[in-house]
Amino acid sequence: MRARRAVAIPAAILALGVAVLLSLAVGARPLAPAAVLDALLHGGHGEAAEVVRELRLPRTLTGVLVGAALALAGTVLQGITRNPVADPGILGVSQGASVGVVLAIAYAGVHTLAGYVWFAFAGAALASVAVYAIASGGRGGATPVKLALGGAAINALLVAVVTAVLTTKAAALDEFRFWQVGSLSGRDAAIVGQIWPFVLVGGVLVVSVARGLDALALGDDVARGLGRRVAAVRIAGGLGATILTGAGVAAAGPIAFVGLAVPHIARAVVGGDHRWVLPLAALLGPVLLLVSDVAGRIVFPPGEVPAGVTTALIGVPFLVLLVRRKAVPA
Repeated sequence: MRARRAVAIPAAILALGVAVLLSLAVGARPLAPAAVLDALLHGGHGEAAEVVRELRLPRTLTGVLVGAALALAGTVLQGITRNPVADPGILGVSQGASVGVVLAIAYAGVHTLAGYVWFAFAGAALASVAVYAIASGGRGGATPVKLALGGAAINALLVAVVTAVLTTKAAALDEFRFWQVGSLSGRDAAIVGQIWPFVLVGGVLVVSVARGLDALALGDDVARGLGRRVAAVRIAGGLGATILTGAGVAAAGPIAFVGLAVPHIARAVVGGDHRWVLPLAALLGPVLLLVSDVAGRIVFPPGEVPAGVTTALIGVPFLVLLVRRKAVPA
């Protein structure tokens, strides 16, 4: 395991570098790696350099931030709920962001991706607070089961809200569905500037509870016996996951599967120690998302398949393989 851990992080960094280069080079107009590097490192001029700097670089940076955010959020949510199928949608966060966006389109007259971000983030935060308020009531506080049930209830409510708005405001449907499918297309530098502080804060929060997540895996009573403050770990981890999911979903829409599959892949490689799982997930999440985005650009040229679709098509075989090999921890 030590040898595997020593190799895993450098290998993931290399894979991320390759994924970034592909994201910058592949598209409706393929570019040679030398042209990409010239545009980034040597201030190259011309149409190719403008395509790289103005269009593909912001899209790629958004993919890196969103992939890392969703992967970290999925890892910490699986840890605090002790639920191996938990993902960033389990606390209603993704659906809360959807409500924020559909209300912005239908009632606030917001029609730009940069404008969606703040409404989506606000909706995600309010949904997470509502789930925690429901789960923390009664005996035992916010237990994993109560968090999952509270998330299911809030999800159902928010789906109904989105459906009600879209059926009464049909003009918002076409605009909303392009955001809802999940994509990196059209993301610019303004969106990168809006979300990176939230990804940084959320990342610091989840990394700070890495040891606490290891203790929670042994059960609440054992974690308390080891001196861990269970409630504090869950609150800090849940807050970090909410910030990360809110930022990721606000920027790119509710992209599925990254937060579910990547934590399992990371654990299969480096074991269950979250001090290793979290950084590896933060590297593998962008790899999966960027490779999915690149694949979506080349499958049906000159059109694109949204990244939210291709993440599932690419990620599902990995998860199925892990399950068949019993590599996913019980």
